[in-house]
Amino acid sequence: MRLSKFLSLVAGASLALLSASVVAQSGFPNKPIRLVVPFAPGGTTDLLARAVGQKMGEGLGQPLVIENKPGAGGNIGADSVAKSAPDGYTLLLGTPGPLAINASLFKSMPFNPERDLAPVGQLINIQAVVITMPSSPWKSLRDVAAQAKASDGVAYGSAGNGTTPHLAAELYASVAGIDLQHIPYKGDAPALTDLLGGHIKLMFANLAGVIGPLREGKVRALAVTGASRSKALPDVPTIAEAGAPGYAVTAWAGLFVPAGTPAGVVNRLNAELNRALATPEVNERMALLQAEIAASTPEQLAALVRTERQRWARIITERGIKLD
Repeated sequence: MRLSKFLSLVAGASLALLSASVVAQSGFPNKPIRLVVPFAPGGTTDLLARAVGQKMGEGLGQPLVIENKPGAGGNIGADSVAKSAPDGYTLLLGTPGPLAINASLFKSMPFNPERDLAPVGQLINIQAVVITMPSSPWKSLRDVAAQAKASDGVAYGSAGNGTTPHLAAELYASVAGIDLQHIPYKGDAPALTDLLGGHIKLMFANLAGVIGPLREGKVRALAVTGASRSKALPDVPTIAEAGAPGYAVTAWAGLFVPAGTPAGVVNRLNAELNRALATPEVNERMALLQAEIAASTPEQLAALVRTERQRWARIITERGIKLD
């Protein structure tokens, strides 16, 4: 082994041991921890934070206090964490919006998600689903693509500009080489109401927001957006299976801390997060939210966010997506 490489490994090991020692000496955590959710109470992200936060608090010996700070597509809450002390006592429940999408949509950002926030670990993936009415002549996503190619395109609704279902639809249009016209709504519920009322014929939706009508047979699923079929809809093909090889999109959530938080603190939080995700109680709650557990290391989450930023920046530019 070359001397320089050996010295680098020794230095890295020494820093890791020093970081762990500092955490042990500081007694981290010795006070409650804030977990900021950058969206309103009652939504999927909020329920996720409360389920995981409770179990993490038990392992850490200190409560995780949920603080909802909605606004600007998640930017307000994320910015508050980015500007907090890097001591492990302020966490962010981060999602694709403020971490990987908004920088390409907003004219200016109050923080730099790549520079100002550090990953702790991923929690879950949530699929989106393409739905239509049972009376629709479209029996598969291939039928939708065929009509789009034969006409001037097909209109679809989503929960709003810049949401994961919206971008999932635009990525599908790009991959399939078809034209889709977006009709943005303020959430899944109003879009679903218009679908049921016959005002729109197609919708890209968060699975959790439409699972009830799907199970009741009020709407028909044409495809799911993930890399594999949903456990909740095992008979519904993925978009990749439905004619777009390689396609895969999921919404995800992860924990983040201010950049500069000591590695020992990040590792402790990651260990407790992954412990919480392995508990039966959290798994049961996640199943109710149609979320798939996706525990990770900080490095794995960092790689995911980098890939997502690059992909959505390309699609937003290519498709000319704007907030208004």
